[in-house]
Amino acid sequence: MTDTRIPIILDCDPGHDDAVAMFLAWGSPAIDLLAVTTVGGNQTLGKVTRNAQSVATVGGITAPVAAGSVRPLVRPVVVADSVHGVTGLDGPALPPPSQPLDKRHAVDLIIETVNSRPGQVTLVATGPLTNLALAVRTAPEIVKNVKEVVVMGGAIGVGNWSAAAEFNIVVDPEAAAIVFGAGWKVTMVGLDVTHSALATPEIVERIGALGTGPAKFLCEVLAFFADTYKRTQGFDAPPVHDPVAVAYVIDRAVLEVLQAPIDVETQGRLTTGMTVVDRRMPAPADCKTFAATGIDVTRFWDLVVDALQRIGEPS
Repeated sequence: MTDTRIPIILDCDPGHDDAVAMFLAWGSPAIDLLAVTTVGGNQTLGKVTRNAQSVATVGGITAPVAAGSVRPLVRPVVVADSVHGVTGLDGPALPPPSQPLDKRHAVDLIIETVNSRPGQVTLVATGPLTNLALAVRTAPEIVKNVKEVVVMGGAIGVGNWSAAAEFNIVVDPEAAAIVFGAGWKVTMVGLDVTHSALATPEIVERIGALGTGPAKFLCEVLAFFADTYKRTQGFDAPPVHDPVAVAYVIDRAVLEVLQAPIDVETQGRLTTGMTVVDRRMPAPADCKTFAATGIDVTRFWDLVVDALQRIGEPS
């Protein structure tokens, strides 16, 4: 029987919304989660890697977890502790990992996996793009071997870490510039759509009603996330950015996308990390960059809840 699932590598920096993305990727029948790779971002590399392992334990995720880049290509380390806390995943009790860390560096794992399955693997990046940029620089042939890249990051409009830039991009803008300019297909799932993917009380109640271990864990994750987003950014309910990128791989109807040239600002005094989307005219036929412009929120949450129903035992 032919396996019709979409093979992906999830490159992430858990992170509360990364935890949701991991559960969605593992629980969706449309996805074959080949590996989870980590990158310093929401917190330092050691912390986000441990978080990825703990989330995998809660969700029964057996895909390998590999640690990647400890810092941006050329810039100092920046973390989002004001949003994600001192551990990067404050709120729930994190269990000890149930499986060892993969011995490979994340960049090596990405290169080996992509080149072993040319034209098949989708890279979903929900943290800074350092690992992907290093993979391109180390093994340029992966550009033609990757099926596509879906990035949670950036914005057509305003940013969140600065007036112009979103966190994942501004943390390592040089890496982002490499990834967007590599010549493979890249879809940017930015704040323009993720700020509508809100974990409202109704959504949290729906998740909690599942009664499973992963669902209860996720409710604790979202409770902490709701508090910090209310306090730091004024949201009445927290946006869960990262799983939107995974959802788009599962179901293209979740997002509306625009084909347009996208560049990343690396030099601006006020605009470093800005994703500049050129909408002045129709994109050239050979343009390989796309930006999400609209989201079907109900469709998105249905995918998340369905995935959660498929993982974990009632507890």
